[in-house]
Amino acid sequence: MALVTRYHEALNRYGAEEVQHYFAPTARYVSPGINGSIECRDAIIAAFSAYFAEHPDQHSVDDRIEAIGPNAARSHWRLKATSKSTGLPYERQGIETVTFDASGRIALVEVEDR
Repeated sequence: MALVTRYHEALNRYGAEEVQHYFAPTARYVSPGINGSIECRDAIIAAFSAYFAEHPDQHSVDDRIEAIGPNAARSHWRLKATSKSTGLPYERQGIETVTFDASGRIALVEVEDR
């Protein structure tokens, strides 16, 4: 659970170099926010960088994080951001399941909007 907390804190102050170290090279990210899945750390970081360029003020809060296995945790989260190009507010909330590999890096992120 502490790894998920640190990962989310890194996302809140987004820097590609810092966040990439949380992911295994072969990680996969699945989310309705991207309409599918992203395969591999480099593609995940590219997608995150594009998102944070458009929503530079995003702030996410974990309402609860719970262990769901020896290598997985589930976060109940909510976020607020502003679109840089439109000035419109953006809000989401949901559940994120994060699975870690044997080295402690993220192997899989599965996001559900609620």
